[in-house]
Amino acid sequence: MSGKIFIIGIGPGAEEYLTLKAVNCVKNCDYTVGSARAIDLFRDVKNTIAFNVKDLVDKLEEGVELAVSGNSVAILSTGDPGFSGVLNTVLRISKEKNFSKDKIEVIPGISSLQLAAARNHIQWDNANVMTFHGRENIEDILEVIDNGKITIALPSRKVKDMAQFLLDNGVSENRQVTVCERLSYPDEKIVSTSLKNIATSEFTYMCIMVISSKD
Repeated sequence: MSGKIFIIGIGPGAEEYLTLKAVNCVKNCDYTVGSARAIDLFRDVKNTIAFNVKDLVDKLEEGVELAVSGNSVAILSTGDPGFSGVLNTVLRISKEKNFSKDKIEVIPGISSLQLAAARNHIQWDNANVMTFHGRENIEDILEVIDNGKITIALPSRKVKDMAQFLLDNGVSENRQVTVCERLSYPDEKIVSTSLKNIATSEFTYMCIMVISSKD
């Protein structure tokens, strides 16, 4: 019996941003692996394996092992699997367990970064697109912050910490920043103000920063 893995992008969080392919794939898979929040988006799910930040890798390994055993497994990734998602982690685990890449299908989703660009009417193929999730080294942003393009970034830490880092490294306190918080949820909030103000404001971890190209 031949198993298969589907790495599925679930969009920014609201059910309306799920693709039809994602919904049908989860419906037909033997197992679905994802965060509780992600799994709850789907109304027709068979067996579920929920993970959190602490046991993420263990649960992904469990999912791959189920596929090795011949099951079809849907692995849910917030946004798009290829942008700050679980794609590389699942590919690494699959390789370690000798599960063929030919039996893995990636189903793209709408990234919160794309939605942030849409909310702000930004042609994002001409922006600096960056993710710092899970990264302590955020110096890379300094290489592009003044290149004349808008920067759209997933911050690694609190939004105010990223703002303070930019201030500490010479970016003007008057630089305009838009913070898009909890995009697609009923309590979605979009705040546009100066970098100085962002550095003293509190936001949840579910944010995108849109940093203007000039002061």
